[in-house]
Amino acid sequence: MSTGDTQDPAGRISGIKSALRVIPHFPKPGIMFQDITTLLLNPKAFKDTIDLFVERYKNENISLIAGIEARGFIFGPPIALAIGAKFIPLRKPNKLPGEVISEKYILEYGSDCLEMHVGAVQSGDQAVVVDDLIATGGTLCAAINLLERAGAEVAECACVIEVPDLKGRERLKLHGKPLYVLVESQLEPTSK
Repeated sequence: MSTGDTQDPAGRISGIKSALRVIPHFPKPGIMFQDITTLLLNPKAFKDTIDLFVERYKNENISLIAGIEARGFIFGPPIALAIGAKFIPLRKPNKLPGEVISEKYILEYGSDCLEMHVGAVQSGDQAVVVDDLIATGGTLCAAINLLERAGAEVAECACVIEVPDLKGRERLKLHGKPLYVLVESQLEPTSK
């Protein structure tokens, strides 16, 4: 699976892409930050984003949407509500009350961890992991591991933006998981 362009005769993908903003050298020199905040300020583009994901998953027997902190929390809940699935937040350490399970993972600049409530997943749950962007794929792979350790089957990962040069899609393929994205990253700064 690749970007949504081929399945969008209404031009929603181009509207989403034009609503995104690229900020050069943020949060550090050399990074072309793919900013979704301008998408959120555009009700039509934001709705189109949610609608495209809902259209993809509404008839796929998905029982849970897992959103990765923090921007996965923006897109995941409305998708879950629209398809009749539960929403599970995957959070950074020490943010969830009660008993949690954890998954540590390595990033290009260190390590991190995702946590989820014990009991949030039922054995056999069909899951989609949602985030705003896939770069190297490390966070999505950690989410897959965490959900599958708890008994879910991750059907797919879904992101608004993909940075193809960082090869996250290939890393997900090693996990045997497909990726659905709406747009590829823009390399030029935008002025929004």
